[in-house]
Amino acid sequence: MIDAQIVTRLKNRDKTALSDLYDHYAAAFYGQALRILDTEATAQEVVQDTFLKIWNNISQYDDSKWKLFTWMYRIARNEAIDKKRSKEIKHNDKTTSIDTSVYTYEANSSTVSNVEDIGVKQLLNLLDEDTKSILELVYFQGYTHSEVADYTKTPIGTVKTKVRRAILKLRSVLIKE
Repeated sequence: MIDAQIVTRLKNRDKTALSDLYDHYAAAFYGQALRILDTEATAQEVVQDTFLKIWNNISQYDDSKWKLFTWMYRIARNEAIDKKRSKEIKHNDKTTSIDTSVYTYEANSSTVSNVEDIGVKQLLNLLDEDTKSILELVYFQGYTHSEVADYTKTPIGTVKTKVRRAILKLRSVLIKE
């Protein structure tokens, strides 16, 4: 009964109804978004986007198909998933520094070694800057070859060739040592 009243108020563009809805459901949507996205700021942004979408699409709500909460929850979930899949989030996830990407696990201990301790930076310094940046994007930041090509505005064949040649060069240096 309360849902029907809020829906009627929302369809009549009553802003206080949206405020009441926000007060009642924002915490649930925030918790869901936070589980999907892992960052508070992005989860808060998703909650705001969710209520904006509810406000703009309330005319599409059909109480014979959905309960109000279920309809809104699906909107919130889809907003969070869309945000997680967005290029902005993928780019932010992939641009961690090389120092935070390489770990060494030793038997009977769980120590984390710095990249310099295992010599990766010294090996990469043997490469030209362009090839070095491509290798860092592919191997330490998780980009695919296609994404590197788009990001660096380099043909994909060139990216693949540079990666292959760099691996061969680094391998030859390691085998000699």
